[in-house]
Amino acid sequence: MPIILIIEDEEAVRENILDLLEAEDFETLAAANGRIGVHLAISEVPDLILCDMMMPEIDGYGVLTALRQDPSTATIPFIFLTAKSAKSDFRQGMDMGADDYITKPFTRAELLSAIMNRLEKHATLKRYLSPQPVINNLSPKMQLLEISLHRAIKQHKFQEFEIYYQPIVDIASGKIVAAESLLRWQSPEFGMIYPTEFIPLAESTGLIVPIGKWVLKRVCQQIKSWRDAGIHSLIVTVNLSVIEFNQPDFIQKIVNLIALNDLEPHYLELELTESMIMQDVNSANATMKELQSLGVKIALDDYGTGFCSIFYLKNLPINTLKIDRYFIHNVANDIENSAITKGLIQMAHSLNLDVVAEGVETEADLAFLRQHNCNYIQGFLFSHPLPAAEFENLFLTNK
Repeated sequence: MPIILIIEDEEAVRENILDLLEAEDFETLAAANGRIGVHLAISEVPDLILCDMMMPEIDGYGVLTALRQDPSTATIPFIFLTAKSAKSDFRQGMDMGADDYITKPFTRAELLSAIMNRLEKHATLKRYLSPQPVINNLSPKMQLLEISLHRAIKQHKFQEFEIYYQPIVDIASGKIVAAESLLRWQSPEFGMIYPTEFIPLAESTGLIVPIGKWVLKRVCQQIKSWRDAGIHSLIVTVNLSVIEFNQPDFIQKIVNLIALNDLEPHYLELELTESMIMQDVNSANATMKELQSLGVKIALDDYGTGFCSIFYLKNLPINTLKIDRYFIHNVANDIENSAITKGLIQMAHSLNLDVVAEGVETEADLAFLRQHNCNYIQGFLFSHPLPAAEFENLFLTNK
């Protein structure tokens, strides 16, 4: 059965919850204050945490903050127990990353319902992100890679990571107008590791939360640095994982980063994939609208490889459509790719969307895209992804 940690300073309440859960065959852990609770959560890694909001030493907010910052506990479902009834208190907790709250006094049915709902949703998300065959059949190298990734994040060794930037070029002018940020990991054990290898591991283990937070922070700092250096018109895009996008405090993180770096929001563009959006269209739509209301741009990445219909596309609050490299490869000569790409460009323009063609590698493909009025290109024909300093030099010398 799942292990549930109860962090509650009132002994009578704590014991009642323990008795109730043990009667339902849950395994339980108990902590009489927030400090002990944080220690137990990190050492035991329970399946769910019930935490009182108001406690001495470390209150529930402090517990939640500590746990969301630790990779091993960042994605554990967290439910507040509170005697408060003000909506502002609930909102604060949810913005910080809580999954749910129960108002005291609560019934047995209310408590069990909240617990089961959270456990089921978390299990569904884990199954979606981490198919069991993949976990059970990790190669020895991937197992070692996972251990190394845990070490790097657990020990806060983010200096092993570096963000590269690949230019996005305006076809009409030939000028760099944007850049996609792409993460690289220089592992002491394995050397340079590309995202295709370590990002799936990060997503399946929950490590993507602290990694994604670091990437967003560094990119926003880089935008500010470039602006201070006189580069004012560059849009920088960041790829999001489904776990990041669905974090309850995600919007607040973006708001804080924009304010902290004094950014003009429209120079930050967040890239989502079809599969992320189609997992829960209504929820994704609401989050995207909130981001756009802040001024942040939204790009739909890898379009054409998933199941996002035109009906959904026309109702999504996006600014940019990125055509997957699969359709761009040999687009000038492949009849099917030519027809699909041409149709996607026309459709996007009819919806007032900008179009970026990814994976452009030949002059022939560029000529086809120019002929059919694609707005922007990204690919090895112009440049590989570059470290920030090299990208800056290329941008400043771009003719």
